[in-house]
Amino acid sequence: MTVSVKIDLGYEFEVKAKFDTVFAVLSDVPKSASHFPKLEKLTDLGDGAYKWEMQKVGTAQVNIQTVYASKYVSDPAKGTVKWTPVKGVGNALVGGSWKITDNKGKSTKCVLKIDGTVDVPLPGLMKMVVEPVVTAEFEKAVEKYIDNLIKTFGGEV
Repeated sequence: MTVSVKIDLGYEFEVKAKFDTVFAVLSDVPKSASHFPKLEKLTDLGDGAYKWEMQKVGTAQVNIQTVYASKYVSDPAKGTVKWTPVKGVGNALVGGSWKITDNKGKSTKCVLKIDGTVDVPLPGLMKMVVEPVVTAEFEKAVEKYIDNLIKTFGGEV
């Protein structure tokens, strides 16, 4: 049996760094991923696709490892970095986007959206226990990722 956990996150923040600096980091998947906590391995699959393997979370007896691949497309003119799930890789489907906006050269606004599904190989009865744990772990990791990026970009406005 498998428990499917839906992930739907949105964050918005403004940093002191210039648009070009922010876009350069967020559109470079390995550079951006280096800010992500608990990332065990990032593999370039070619053609803008990357496989993410997260560290296992949980106990020795019961643990969860999220593995997925996404294909990335960036558009500097629109200030966007978008990723779509690559089916058939790992136990999750993750998509999302960055919308990066220049605030008259003074600051840069960043809007992050992530949505997806993580499949956990546990009985359906475990859903009520597993779902909040997986959701909380994902949220904690993304919030730490954002904190790390904000530090790289010289802090929030």
